[in-house]
Amino acid sequence: MEDGESKKVIKLVPEYLLKKRKAYQAIKATQAKLALQEKRKVSKGKPFKFKRLEEFLKDSHKKHRDETRIRRGSHRPPPPLPPAKNKLAFVVRIREIKGVSPKVMKVIKMLRIRKIFSGAFVQISKNSVAMMKIVEPYVAWGFPNLKSVRELILKRGQARVGRKRVPLTDNTFIEEHMGKHGIICLEDLIHEIYSVGKAFRVTNNFLLPFKLSVARHAARDKAGLLKDLGNPGFRGTEINSIIRQLN
Repeated sequence: MEDGESKKVIKLVPEYLLKKRKAYQAIKATQAKLALQEKRKVSKGKPFKFKRLEEFLKDSHKKHRDETRIRRGSHRPPPPLPPAKNKLAFVVRIREIKGVSPKVMKVIKMLRIRKIFSGAFVQISKNSVAMMKIVEPYVAWGFPNLKSVRELILKRGQARVGRKRVPLTDNTFIEEHMGKHGIICLEDLIHEIYSVGKAFRVTNNFLLPFKLSVARHAARDKAGLLKDLGNPGFRGTEINSIIRQLN
């Protein structure tokens, strides 16, 4: 009976083939792990956000309102330039720009005030005044005095080196990057900005936009904060009080 039973034959796999299979499985497991990590990284950077119909309508209304305002303004005579003594302006964004017109967004990017409560210096000219008019509902701008310029640069002045933001605390650093324009220290830089000298454009581009801030308790009371800041648009010398409040 035992002889009639078929004997099971176990096929032996060569050792080199087993090692090859094991190495292949390890490679596939590593690739799958890396693919999963990459997928999580991409999905983490782009979270799914549900948007209500009311938000689409609100953004569309804001965009249409901007386009109508800009179109009407183009048919009006250009705004008069400020007195010749006022060569420097400071612009700070105090309103949200979600859903605005592409023209408004383009000017916002040119002024380098993409974030709320960010500010930058602007040289007064016919073109710059026209740009302020386009973004008037979202920014406050005016003429800063020497004290405001000094406090902004000393407290929040930064420059970019590579991808890093470097605070302007070392005169050697300033001389290294701006020495060829005759600016070797912070006082020279402040004077060049306030007096709108020949190297103003280079100096202003050397400075990063100022990241202004508000007190934590004021940030919670958004309506009260906006009331304290006042209406957007041209504020003249009142821009100095806004700088004190946000600096």
